[in-house]
Amino acid sequence: MFVAIDLGGSSGRVMLGEVSDGQVSLTELRRFATGPRPRPGGGLRWDVQAIHHEVLDALRSVSPLSIGIDSWALDYGLIDSSGSLDGDVRCYRDPRVEGVDSQVRALISDDEHYRITGLQHMPFNTIYQLMSEPPERLAGHTMLMLPDLITYWLTGEIGAEVTIASTTGLLDATTRQWSSDIVSRIGLPSSLLPPLRQPGDHSGLFGSTQVVAVGSHDTASAVTAVPFASSRSAYISCGTWSLVGLKLDTPVLTPAAQQANFTNESGVDGTVRFLRNTMGLWLLNESLRSWAISLEPLLTAAASEPALTAVVDPNDPLFFAPGDMPARIASYCTKTSQAVPSSPAAVVRTIMESLALSHASALHTAQRLADREIDVVHLVGGGAKNALLCQLTADACGIPVHAGPVEASSLGNILVQARTAGFRASPTPPFATYLPKGSRTPWQAAAQRLVSG
Repeated sequence: MFVAIDLGGSSGRVMLGEVSDGQVSLTELRRFATGPRPRPGGGLRWDVQAIHHEVLDALRSVSPLSIGIDSWALDYGLIDSSGSLDGDVRCYRDPRVEGVDSQVRALISDDEHYRITGLQHMPFNTIYQLMSEPPERLAGHTMLMLPDLITYWLTGEIGAEVTIASTTGLLDATTRQWSSDIVSRIGLPSSLLPPLRQPGDHSGLFGSTQVVAVGSHDTASAVTAVPFASSRSAYISCGTWSLVGLKLDTPVLTPAAQQANFTNESGVDGTVRFLRNTMGLWLLNESLRSWAISLEPLLTAAASEPALTAVVDPNDPLFFAPGDMPARIASYCTKTSQAVPSSPAAVVRTIMESLALSHASALHTAQRLADREIDVVHLVGGGAKNALLCQLTADACGIPVHAGPVEASSLGNILVQARTAGFRASPTPPFATYLPKGSRTPWQAAAQRLVSG
């Protein structure tokens, strides 16, 4: 038995994995909310102590062979010289990072930064969060990304797993080591960055149970769980964010990849996750929170709504912060001279079609940049349960969509642990396939409308 601690931006889960006949079966031990909370004085923080207590409560009920931890990227805790967490773990949606990327740009150009890290520019990347800290707060501290922080609290051992380290803007995409050049040029103390670990490394003991480094960025674990049939397969890991891309052997560090805002993040077994981060089910989840109604009836009604009446760019800054998403969608549609969705079902239809268009755009760009033809896409994560989204993604992309596994991050987490322990196990086959329907012409017209708008 193996335990996966899988932390997402809205919920966390502790999953028990058992390997039999080369397949992994998962049992949910515990699920809990993780969402960011308002911070006294403003901003958003993660209640990492509450997350830690939830994990400990779940672990009391099992005696696994090992434990692995994965989570969302970007956010970190600072450990002081006494070994204690110093202050809050701030959420990447916290407004403190506004304008910090321009300060970093004065020290190292975007072009040079991309040539070293291959990282997609997002103004809330870890490097910009760190540069928003008072310098005295970084001195004498060690930065631990969230999975590494939970690992430290379980084992007392400090380290940084490489797949999540690759999301910080401080890791060299070619050498897979911390970039001393970047660290020195932007003025961070070199002692801030802990030693690196690889997926499969032993990270310490929780009691008598081994904690194993896995693909600690949840997307790295999710991609590990994708049942790729060939190199012509792509993936979409769809949750709060949609991560759309390819599994490659080497990074793509070209000016064209930089201009397209594609990222090269480290994967399990030395692979590269060449992908674009696009907004995912965040728009839907925030809308549901505003309405306080359940999803399934809305999806059924949305499937009967007229197609492509209005589309939005899910990555528009208008949609980034928490709040009244239906009102923001209405505002966007008004600004772009489109029909305003008149009911919750119509809003959901707009969101689903907009996400599908975003998936298709990223996928087609990935093919061009990596010079690779794709004939199937695997959609994993929570979005795989959304039949309407899967079908619309197939229609927009013009290729089949294989859905599942849903708990891809947990499954990939377990697969790395099982292999480390000497067990042979394979990814779970998809549970549904969606074939493209109808002509792509309306989708192409909608995509052009988005560009021109």
